[in-house]
Amino acid sequence: MTKKILSIVGARPQFIKAAAVSREIVKTPGLEEIMLHTGQHFDDNMSDVFFRELGIPRPHHYLDIHGGSHGEMTGRMLAEVEAVMLAEKPDIVLIYGDTNSTLAGALAAAKLHIPIAHVEAGLRSFNRAMPEEINRVLADHVSQWLFCPTQTAIRNLEREGIKEGVFHVGDVMYDAALDATHRARQESSILGRLSLAPGDYAVATLHRAENTDTREALVRAIDYLREAAGERQVVLPLHPRTRSAAAWFGVSLDGLTIIDPVGYLDMAAILENCTKVFTDSGGLQKEAYFHRKPCVTLRGETEWVETIAAGWNRLWTEQGEDHERQDIADYGAGHAAHEICTILAGEPL
Repeated sequence: MTKKILSIVGARPQFIKAAAVSREIVKTPGLEEIMLHTGQHFDDNMSDVFFRELGIPRPHHYLDIHGGSHGEMTGRMLAEVEAVMLAEKPDIVLIYGDTNSTLAGALAAAKLHIPIAHVEAGLRSFNRAMPEEINRVLADHVSQWLFCPTQTAIRNLEREGIKEGVFHVGDVMYDAALDATHRARQESSILGRLSLAPGDYAVATLHRAENTDTREALVRAIDYLREAAGERQVVLPLHPRTRSAAAWFGVSLDGLTIIDPVGYLDMAAILENCTKVFTDSGGLQKEAYFHRKPCVTLRGETEWVETIAAGWNRLWTEQGEDHERQDIADYGAGHAAHEICTILAGEPL
């Protein structure tokens, strides 16, 4: 029997993870995929470019839901995602990460008694003030298959009483990064277009609510990046939320090299040739490690504790010092998507 998988995506990190898994679904006998895009990230720079570059199948369903409060967005998604599930009757709902799209998909599927597979399960920042933490905890507790990128994630689930259906598969982001880096070397011209010399710049991203929702928080983050730019040019692909916040609060971005958001291949080229990464993104902390670049996380905690333990990452709230850097075996060898699809194809419903 062929199992129909409804994959739910909505934000940039999910497009990247879905690209790796969707490629494997096509290769795996007994699986077929229907993709639903909630529209959480909706413009060309944050959405369409990833579908084009990464070869993700065009979504069968596009909901165009974005903006508004967390409750409003999630509520609208919940209603419309449920309607798609009722129409498609999937055997499995596949969700990624920790966004509002993740939570809406998890709740809708759970209420319809459709088995849920959660990619990137078990991550914890232990900061319940973060919307992402609430999303990931709730998604894990209603999922049947929990695909963990690390052993730490498995231990987090065990502490919450979740022991069945838990698999350590490695990190699908590593699958995607290996493919993108290879292609970027051949296809990306971003360094030339921006007049960036390899080894002569750092790269930063800034978008989380904790750094953009108040003027004080945004000024603190921008000042930190501006100070870093005193040593070496800091390139900041400007997220729409951060651009709006800077304009609303009247915060100057002078001293930073501001560019529009870039596609995944261009970002892979920028990362491969930079000297350092500053970010409040969970995904980019790992991508920095995949490229073996030191990272400073612009938050008070991180889900990716392995990157800190291995010496590749530190929190901006801690004093910077060089540590001996080690490889992180938990992330696997770039075959996480294959492991996920093999498990889903073989598991009874």
